[in-house]
Amino acid sequence: MSSNAELIKKADIALSDLVSDGGLLSPEQTDRFIRTLIDSPTVLNAARVVTMNAPTRKINKIGFGSRILRPAVSATALDPEDRVKPTTSQVVLNTKEVIAEVHIPYDVLEDNIERGNINAGSESGAGGLHETIVQLIAERAALDLEELVLLGDSISGDPYLALVDGWMKLATAHTVDAGNTTISKTLLKNAVKAMPDKYLRNRSELVHFVSVDNETELRDTYASRATNLGDTMLQGLGPLYAWGSQVLGAPMMPAAKGLFTNPLNLIFGIQRRVTIEYDKDIRTREFIIVLTTRVACEIEEDDAVVKYLNIA
Repeated sequence: MSSNAELIKKADIALSDLVSDGGLLSPEQTDRFIRTLIDSPTVLNAARVVTMNAPTRKINKIGFGSRILRPAVSATALDPEDRVKPTTSQVVLNTKEVIAEVHIPYDVLEDNIERGNINAGSESGAGGLHETIVQLIAERAALDLEELVLLGDSISGDPYLALVDGWMKLATAHTVDAGNTTISKTLLKNAVKAMPDKYLRNRSELVHFVSVDNETELRDTYASRATNLGDTMLQGLGPLYAWGSQVLGAPMMPAAKGLFTNPLNLIFGIQRRVTIEYDKDIRTREFIIVLTTRVACEIEEDDAVVKYLNIA
């Protein structure tokens, strides 16, 4: 069995590989980090993800907001006042930097390396250790970023949430007040009715994002029915639908709130320069890992979002 000193040296060498290229993850590692981040079970895996190579990105929008067809007259051009032009605008993503600092005591790495778990499958370099660190940070960051993009508020007393205005604050066009009643098919129907008809043409693409508890409550309502649907809701975790659109529980969604929209209308930007850097504190006998990246969020079309308020 290796001595503690040898184990610490092995961990030190493995961790030091993380600082190659100044701690900047390679494109493959960055892609893996972003994929792990997005694939975690949050709103992020349904939203529109935009990977950015710079702190600012402009997304152009173009469309027609009203009727464009006119009665045609043979061999006659339209009068100038009957001509139409598209409406153009831009959504601007401005990233904000976020940081995570992870401290791993020497003895934790000693035990893991000694058991062969954390460096499994790697004969040299960081190998499995690097993979483990990136994956664990990405999985936890997914929840933290969901909290930010949902609940961010530039005037919040929480410094982290004050970084950006999140989707809940940005959604202002349409609201449905539950009046402190529990989630129900009637509440969901009211949200569908509040959505402008032009966005309901592909209703199956829209999603009701509610809290996990409210999703469970709705499943319980369906499960109480003496039908095959009731048995399915009670025994499994199959897709939950109401009025043609899926109902999804979001881990960081507040119990009293929710969103009804096409998930691709919710934009999440992440800058590709994901950095992981390493240090150690010999006094506290800890390895220190610091991850930084830049993220942003926006709503492409506010008119296509309905916000739930005051769900009991």
